[in-house]
Amino acid sequence: MARRRSAAELLDAADSAGTAIQAKDREAEARSELEQSRSSALPLGKILDRASDTRGLSSQHVSELAESISVLGLLEPLVVDRRGRLLAGGHRKAAVFVLKEANPNAYAKHFLDDLVPVRVVDFDAEANPDLALQVEVTENEKRRDYTSGEVRALAERLRDAGYAEVKGRPAKGEKALRPALETIIGKSIRTVRRYLNETIEESVTDVRLSEKEDDKAVMTSLRRLQTELNRWQKAYSEPATPELESITKDVARLLKRVDTALKKEKG
Repeated sequence: MARRRSAAELLDAADSAGTAIQAKDREAEARSELEQSRSSALPLGKILDRASDTRGLSSQHVSELAESISVLGLLEPLVVDRRGRLLAGGHRKAAVFVLKEANPNAYAKHFLDDLVPVRVVDFDAEANPDLALQVEVTENEKRRDYTSGEVRALAERLRDAGYAEVKGRPAKGEKALRPALETIIGKSIRTVRRYLNETIEESVTDVRLSEKEDDKAVMTSLRRLQTELNRWQKAYSEPATPELESITKDVARLLKRVDTALKKEKG
């Protein structure tokens, strides 16, 4: 038989439940504020720190971001309140300052008229510090998800700027490609490696066949792949989970590319 909880235990449980509900409410309010934010630009010197902001910054992270911004620009705008106080993007802001000092030409190229892209959230962070903190947390949690194609495009721009595939620790003066991408997109090295290696779709659509035996083998493989993809579509025509639904959409896209490649060869 379950033990009856005491009045003190019931009060503690009620207090915990109330705290959890308040946290959810603050998170929902923060998300709503971010969704209603507007794009703008501010002079770098007008972007202020919050008085209550005690976050530490990693000098290495700032340095790596400054290098990537010199090549790619600021991919994710800073987030500020209506008075220009920084809500999210402390490392990015510090990196922009470093870039302005260390590489004025690159800074002038990416930040015309000394203007930095921002998203303005319409409230006063000093008057509502709890909401400011929640906006910061929410913004950091919802980092943009880059597609593998976008990651490869960024990688190509970095390669053009001298970044290279490096095994192990880079030598002095050497700029390693994958750690730079990890810093830029906020994903692990393993995820970056997977993005850079995802070339199945391109290889299917770009396949060029001749009379060689190797080309016949490719055709055979494509037909087998076509069969397997068709089998998947029939088996999961009504996916039961969001994950399966996403995979099924990817399968449909890949199947279309395979069909196109096979039709081109027949024609």
